[in-house]
Amino acid sequence: MIKTLSDRLTIKDLLSGDTQLTSPPNIYFELQKVIDDATKSLADAGGIIEKDPALTMRLLKMVNSAFFGLSGQVTTINQAISLIGFKELQNLALATVIIDKFSSMPGGLVSMHDFWAQSLRCALLSKELCRHQKNQLNLDTIFICGLLHDIGQLVFYRRIPVLAREVGLLVEATGIDQIVAETNVIGFDHYQLGAELARLWNLPEIIAATIGEHNHPSYTGTFAEAATIVRAASQLGKLDIQDGLLENISVDDVSRIINLVDDQFDEIFNIFYPN
Repeated sequence: MIKTLSDRLTIKDLLSGDTQLTSPPNIYFELQKVIDDATKSLADAGGIIEKDPALTMRLLKMVNSAFFGLSGQVTTINQAISLIGFKELQNLALATVIIDKFSSMPGGLVSMHDFWAQSLRCALLSKELCRHQKNQLNLDTIFICGLLHDIGQLVFYRRIPVLAREVGLLVEATGIDQIVAETNVIGFDHYQLGAELARLWNLPEIIAATIGEHNHPSYTGTFAEAATIVRAASQLGKLDIQDGLLENISVDDVSRIINLVDDQFDEIFNIFYPN
């Protein structure tokens, strides 16, 4: 094993001392309070979102995009909620806020454009695979699971850029697996880190579990099906499908799902990542 100064490093170390990183996406929880309060209405939720005009505009663009394919023009947040559902809009707001939080990275270690393009493609593919399998239990949240599955990489780049660069150089020089390289150099991998960040933010456990178990196809816990879907979506996005990963889905269905996401992607990406 490669020995570095990171031998003393822990996940807790990386998730402390950075207020911007560790602060949870507050709007998600403000909206959750409305969901959990029977005395609150759609207007209360709309009022929370409309406090941020830029977010409001981007969410309305999203609802009117090919992603939803609605027949009429949606002009208000309340109308959007009534058409696509409260949870869907909450998750879109969460995605937008997190992408904004990680929209730039010092040092040029990673192209944020490419990172979020790959992550968004995984999110879209996750949702379409989930819809194909008629898994309504995970459909509301699977988009976020796909979007955030690699979020731990950004914490590495932000908090320990020298070690993150060392990981990249090791992979490039030797062809070693990314996760093995991270474990050797840092002591843990970005999936473990991303899962703990999701828990620190108090996001639903399905999100933390699908991140943390992304590299463990043998995982059979509560969220195994969701983890399998995101894992498959990630590989589909990279055109690197392993045998047996997409059981019960025909080649034609896979091709249709990829084409559908391709049709949606550019418009949606430009809304989420307008930089």
